[in-house]
Amino acid sequence: MIKFERYQLENGLKVILHRDVSTPMVTVNVLYDVGSRDENPHRTGFAHLFEHLMFGGTPRFPDYDKIAQKAGASNNAFTSQDLTNYYITLPASNLEIGLILESDRMDGLLFSQESLEVQRKVVIEEFKQRYLNKPYGDVWLNLFPLAYKRHPYAWPTIGKKIEHIRDASMDEVKGFFDKHYNPSNAILCVAGNIDFEKVKRLVKKHFGRIKNKNHYKRVLPIEPVQQNKRTKLLERPVPQNAIYKVYHIPKRKSSAFYALDLVSDLLGNGNSSRIYKRLVREKRLFTSAGSWVLGNFDPGLIFISGMLSPGVDFETAENALDQLIEEVKAGDIPGEELDKVKNKIESSLIFSNTQLYNRAFHMAWFELLGDAEGINRELYKFREVKGREMAGNAEKYLNDDSSSVLYYSAKNTEK
Repeated sequence: MIKFERYQLENGLKVILHRDVSTPMVTVNVLYDVGSRDENPHRTGFAHLFEHLMFGGTPRFPDYDKIAQKAGASNNAFTSQDLTNYYITLPASNLEIGLILESDRMDGLLFSQESLEVQRKVVIEEFKQRYLNKPYGDVWLNLFPLAYKRHPYAWPTIGKKIEHIRDASMDEVKGFFDKHYNPSNAILCVAGNIDFEKVKRLVKKHFGRIKNKNHYKRVLPIEPVQQNKRTKLLERPVPQNAIYKVYHIPKRKSSAFYALDLVSDLLGNGNSSRIYKRLVREKRLFTSAGSWVLGNFDPGLIFISGMLSPGVDFETAENALDQLIEEVKAGDIPGEELDKVKNKIESSLIFSNTQLYNRAFHMAWFELLGDAEGINRELYKFREVKGREMAGNAEKYLNDDSSSVLYYSAKNTEK
């Protein structure tokens, strides 16, 4: 049981405090309720761009990293389709430095043209290296818009295309910051060897003074129910053919999510999964394959993918995957196999929360999802899932008419 205390400042900032006296460290985690789903379809990649810009300095502290390093801190950030998260972990004796740095950049960035150009180049280079010049890198640039026709999950966090970041103006960048980087749109979690009353005073001192620049109300288009299977064939100079198949599933808070997450693990998580044992090791249709869910806040996707063995065609490979799904739908889920899948999830959740940063982030994440107490309930929700619920939800959601399939063909480059 992870114990914590939470409250809210007058400016709307939600605060979560968690005490752990077993460590000399403290993590200051700031989660902003803004992800790539909040972007203008004609200016994508901004949420990820800000992940970089937030380290570009403020009028008060032009060099964030230099101060953090002097305080013995480690820090990082990441962006998803649903949120942007920043954290700094440092000795508990230097807690106030972490609070000062995070509150200062929430209050306003330097916004120099130099910083924008530097980070713009970094993001564009990342786009090229990870999505354009890397084998199979453009999968997400093609698969997401195949599955989504209206909802902004139709593009990855890097954005739709380089031009959206390349052509971004300073006014557009400032406008995005003012719209989303506000106390009322953020959750602060301070975790570690702390004294609650002292931290409350410090949080009020440094974050309580920040005023909201805007009030963002999220109104996103609803993705229509998919009625027909969608397919796309890509030819690329890659080592081998690959298949990526996705199905629409309910949002993260849905009870069906837990059953479908277990289905994905049963099918393709690790060497004990059905896909690996049957299709990789025994039938050798794939050299590697797996299944997973993203856990999006809005209705998301379950993924099944694999690298085809030489000589195996797409139809044979896909039919084999479909056959395993049909077995789950039929209720062929022995208790021993289900227990093994649940035990794997349980050990993963418990191990993950042994790390201070993960606890800080997960408490903020669950609070954004609706209730920080979810960090203590998650395990029980998985434990309560029955095999019949997995079969029923697989029958309801894992149907070809609601699937999107990307066939990734290895182009023959021989002359």
